[in-house]
Amino acid sequence: MNRRLVVAIGVGVAVGAAYFGLLVPDWFVALGAATVYAGAAYLYLASDGPLLGSSPRFEDRIDRVGYAIGVFGVSVSPLAFAQHYGGGTATVAFVGWTVGVIAFVRLAATTGA
Repeated sequence: MNRRLVVAIGVGVAVGAAYFGLLVPDWFVALGAATVYAGAAYLYLASDGPLLGSSPRFEDRIDRVGYAIGVFGVSVSPLAFAQHYGGGTATVAFVGWTVGVIAFVRLAATTGA
């Protein structure tokens, strides 16, 4: 096994254990969060350049407005869904999972996976 894979698995196990032990005692939820974060960690470690320092450029005014609206929706909607359907630690678990999904998708798009 290569070093990147071992570190990514370690990140996934740590996230999964934290989910199961601290947030939601459901192995299926913990497994989902663990795999999302393991995948994001692997993509981050396997990339050649600094992925988190890059950002999409929107030069046109229309692009900036659409980007602002989309970012607002992506940042607020997990909180709304979690509050409506969960509550308590389920809210934290859902928001944490959403952050992991966004990181995975962003890293996958940047690395060309």
